[in-house]
Amino acid sequence: MAPQPLLNAHDGAPNGLEVKPKAHTELDDLPVDNPIDRLWRGDKEGTIQLEGMPVFDDPYQEREWVKEHMAAAFRYWGKLGFGEGASGHITVRDPVLPDHYWMNPFAVHFSSITKSKLVLVSPDGYVTKYGAQRPINTAGYWIHSEIHKARPEVKAIAHCHSTNASAWSAFGRPIDILQQDASIFYDNLSVYNEYSGIVLASEEGTNIAKALGPKNRTCILRNHGLVTLGTTVDEAVYLYGLLDKHCKIQLMVEAAAANGLKKVPISDVDAKYNADTEADPESLYVAFQAEYELLVEETNGVFLK
Repeated sequence: MAPQPLLNAHDGAPNGLEVKPKAHTELDDLPVDNPIDRLWRGDKEGTIQLEGMPVFDDPYQEREWVKEHMAAAFRYWGKLGFGEGASGHITVRDPVLPDHYWMNPFAVHFSSITKSKLVLVSPDGYVTKYGAQRPINTAGYWIHSEIHKARPEVKAIAHCHSTNASAWSAFGRPIDILQQDASIFYDNLSVYNEYSGIVLASEEGTNIAKALGPKNRTCILRNHGLVTLGTTVDEAVYLYGLLDKHCKIQLMVEAAAANGLKKVPISDVDAKYNADTEADPESLYVAFQAEYELLVEETNGVFLK
């Protein structure tokens, strides 16, 4: 038997096989209008349906739903090991009082957050009588309030100092699109390439909002951590966990590249093609529901109280 050619992943034609030019499915030709509907299918009769983002007629009912999903978001961060003393915060606009927002209390571990521990914050940054009567993080107010002002379409903002993100942030540069899921960050990632210490005034929040710009939902804060935004808290917290993961992947790939291996990022064309489906707010919301359901199962729903 003749020896087989060795696989060489750096060749255009590994194993001597001709590689045909790739062709994307034209998204406009797919028989669905909603990006999330490209990713799933049910039975032929159409009786099996995917449950997407809920729509509420009652803002008070929506408020309770928001708080339940906020509590789950913090529990998820706790599972990922993101807890760090008094640092880290998530805010979500209140459906009843849209100029107010819900926030986690100061110095309470993410893994012990419950719906009843969430605080409702006024537009001027003070604890109101409608939620838990606990103090909040001052830096969280200055960062989140300025972003909420600059981006009125955003419902949720997530920020903390996770390890992978903090390590990569020291370089003051964006991640590369190195793996399919990172395509979510294509044309959707900013870098705030300044550092001015602990945020104790509005200027830093204003600068972060400017770095995010009018549309980006994710930002790397140099020497600090990450900020992610969402139409739902589910989207914001899922984006945060995913970006932290890809900061780790970037660090691993950079270490291998420093030893001579060639780094091959995904092309802009392919990244955009992926992002047109995967970066959709409902796609990101649905992606988090597996974590939400698991948290309910693991905790017997204790965080819903």
